[in-house]
Amino acid sequence: MQFKVPQFIDIEDKLFGPFTFRQFVYMVGGGGMVFVIYKVLPLWLAIIPMLLVGGLAALLVFYRINNKPFAYYLQAGISYAISSKLYLWKQRLVKSTDKNEVDNIKITSKASNLPMMTENKLKDLSWSLDVQGKD
Repeated sequence: MQFKVPQFIDIEDKLFGPFTFRQFVYMVGGGGMVFVIYKVLPLWLAIIPMLLVGGLAALLVFYRINNKPFAYYLQAGISYAISSKLYLWKQRLVKSTDKNEVDNIKITSKASNLPMMTENKLKDLSWSLDVQGKD
């Protein structure tokens, strides 16, 4: 029994001529906003907002960066601008005890883990290293 494996699943279907559904929505939305701006504001005041909205709609429909749609980068830029950028390191609070007690605990724990090294043992170790190193 053979099954057909879907291919090209990352490519959107062209629904409205050469445009995908998403591109069509961007075009209609941009055109609608330009029309509303044209009707609400006087022409000399509406030209700049109409150009900005129409330009953004054109970028969303046609412009691709590194083979990804412009909407992907626009969303990433907006989320970066909105998110907090200050990261603070917060030290954990330790129970406040007498500082001398903490120092004594640290000193005794270090001393108990180290072997006692006398001068004779140190000389024996040095001599054995010298003898073994000359071979």
